Amino acid sequence: MQAFVIPPPPIASVAVDGEPARFPVRRIFCVGRNYAAHAREMGSNPDREPPFFFTKPADAVVDDGAHIPYPPETKDLHHEIELVAAIGAPGRDVAPADALSLIYGYGVGIDLTRRDLQGQAKEAGRPWDWGKAFDHSAPCSPLRPVCAVGHPARGRIWLTVNQSLRQEGDLSELIWPVADVIATISRSMALKPGDLIFTGTPSGVGPLVPGDRVQGGVEGVGTIDVVITERG
Repeated sequence: MQAFVIPPPPIASVAVDGEPARFPVRRIFCVGRNYAAHAREMGSNPDREPPFFFTKPADAVVDDGAHIPYPPETKDLHHEIELVAAIGAPGRDVAPADALSLIYGYGVGIDLTRRDLQGQAKEAGRPWDWGKAFDHSAPCSPLRPVCAVGHPARGRIWLTVNQSLRQEGDLSELIWPVADVIATISRSMALKPGDLIFTGTPSGVGPLVPGDRVQGGVEGVGTIDVVITERG
């Protein structure tokens, strides 16, 4: 048995709908500006340029129903509702036609973003990590296996704050569908079981404050419900 000089950290994981066993999380990939309306609201051209990515640490995942402390060093925390694809089989240089075979299941995620820090990084030409990859920044609903939901290519995606609709779109509006996203990532690095892919958010992203209840969902996949609390 391998010995370590310090205790190894717990394995980050996501719940699986109807199962006591959980899905271990290895890495979290996120696709930037993958809905045209959101690209426009962020001041970008929505033309079908190659997808780009950022990452979050595995232990940024937060379960459905969580109370999430408002993060430090920001005054502009934003919500971004997303379809999440969970990778269950390895793949490298995968063709789009074969990419969906890698997926274990799907969930609903919220890409929490420190928008002011992200904006500062953009202006300085620096990485987005401090704006995107912080503690509790990747809430995720229980996953539903492909055998239960298939591969959703269309269906409503939405988010409310205190029951007021903020974001609404359809999966058919993805600039780069899930298969293309997987194929693109796999050309750069090997995808492996445990990887999560947050596939992009529709327009309507906006600020959150302590006390806000954030609910969202993807038609045919599931829902998520979290609360933003005072700073920890």
